[in-house]
Amino acid sequence: MSALLVYKALHIFFMIAWFAGIFYLPRLFVYHAMSEEKSCNSMLKVMERRLLYFVTPFAILTAVFGVLTIMEYGREWFKHSMWLHYKLVLVIILYLYHGFCFKLLADFKHDRNTRSHRFYRIFNELPVLLLLAIIFLAVTKPSL
Repeated sequence: MSALLVYKALHIFFMIAWFAGIFYLPRLFVYHAMSEEKSCNSMLKVMERRLLYFVTPFAILTAVFGVLTIMEYGREWFKHSMWLHYKLVLVIILYLYHGFCFKLLADFKHDRNTRSHRFYRIFNELPVLLLLAIIFLAVTKPSL
């Protein structure tokens, strides 16, 4: 088995694990924004923190194995794969999204959230759309 296949498999595995959390965390934010019960809010704070810190290593490992995959293909392949450049822009947006989740987590932790549950419902859909575009680019590799 080649290193390339191992890197790809691990990249996909860690990406799926990361997205499981990225799909669920904003749903917790929705419930938190809707809740007015102190005990429920305390429980949600713990769940949100644990989830975000649990999936962050998966985000890091997704990047590590993605970079190793690119390195295995080589510089020439990278220069001529414009679809990959677009994919990487979308991936950067996902990492910014992930980072923004830490800010939202801090807002809830310190009881200073000002956003509505509707905001979090919409916020919850962004990674779904990004993932769809990323998978489309990775599978079809369009010549752009």
